[in-house]
Amino acid sequence: MVSLDSPITIIRPEIIEFGVGTAERLGKWASDKGYARILVISDAFNATRVDTLGLKGEITVFADVTPEPDTANLDKVLAAANAADAQLVVGFGGGSAMDLAKLAAVLAGSSQTLREVVGPNKVHGPRRVALAQVPTTAGTGSEAGIRALVTDPDTMAKLAVESIHMLADIAVIDPALTFTVPARTTAATGVDAMAHCVEAFTNRKAHPMIDLYAIEGTRLVGKYLARAVKDGADAEARAGLALASLYGGFCLGPVNTAGGHALAYPLGTRWHIAHGAANALIFPHVLAFNTPSVPEKTRAVMDALGRKTSDDVQSVFDAAYSFCADLGIEMKLSALGVPDSDLDAMADDAFAIRRLLDNNPRDLARADIRSIYEAAY
Repeated sequence: MVSLDSPITIIRPEIIEFGVGTAERLGKWASDKGYARILVISDAFNATRVDTLGLKGEITVFADVTPEPDTANLDKVLAAANAADAQLVVGFGGGSAMDLAKLAAVLAGSSQTLREVVGPNKVHGPRRVALAQVPTTAGTGSEAGIRALVTDPDTMAKLAVESIHMLADIAVIDPALTFTVPARTTAATGVDAMAHCVEAFTNRKAHPMIDLYAIEGTRLVGKYLARAVKDGADAEARAGLALASLYGGFCLGPVNTAGGHALAYPLGTRWHIAHGAANALIFPHVLAFNTPSVPEKTRAVMDALGRKTSDDVQSVFDAAYSFCADLGIEMKLSALGVPDSDLDAMADDAFAIRRLLDNNPRDLARADIRSIYEAAY
């Protein structure tokens, strides 16, 4: 773990609008900036409610964002972006839409290709267009970050791009946009937000400046997630989760996630399990595995979630498992259609994600990963 005097860089959007009813503020901001040609990148559902953003001018809507987008989906987005010649790109949806908006903002009209910018700090700047992010789920925190991920369908691996040039000029977080999110998706995305916070909090790179956001984000999920699952129109609960998601996004830049996300990614890339659901299924296993290395922080996490445990690993697992299961989340790989014959390949894939595994507070060997998948089966 790093110490209080260790250097850290915090990056976040210059303007953050937060609260119920703030969605239309994007339109005023865009008009004040003089942006007349606007490209909105969304999924099919959110494309039907672009009017809530109050945008004016020549509006082009790309409505074909897919869950866990791959390079082919990005190619379609870039074609639309080049055709629109937009002055402003808006990511309107979950993490998939916002990640594709980031990439469109830096790659459309650029001489660089996706392959040339994979990794940290490879995007040539400055960006030619403005970027706004409007989340409609409370999970990824992508509105606050500088990373974007797409799947390579040939290798089944996530291609991660990180660049300051993908930071939004404005993030508009209106919890009312999440009122329509189904209970099951609310549960999964809420655990994803919590996982960002927990993995940052227990990370080898954990920093006191980020711990503040990480533990508060975890507490917000512990307090409000079950309420939002029970009543999707509970404005206070939805706002609490939206804030937790934002705090999770703050954690991702300087610290990032760790073993939990590394083990969750193959579930999405190989079997198209939604990212939040994959994280929820993996969460109790990795938290329990890490407990011997970070016992005090693990206790703080469980206290924030409202679950009392001992330092015993099984106690931590049982409490974390019940937290997710009580939300109605499926906690068995076999029930999600993953064949046991694929566990070895999944373990290989996860073990190769060094950018996350190297952050984990306890070394995860390939055999450990395979054992976790077996236990989760």
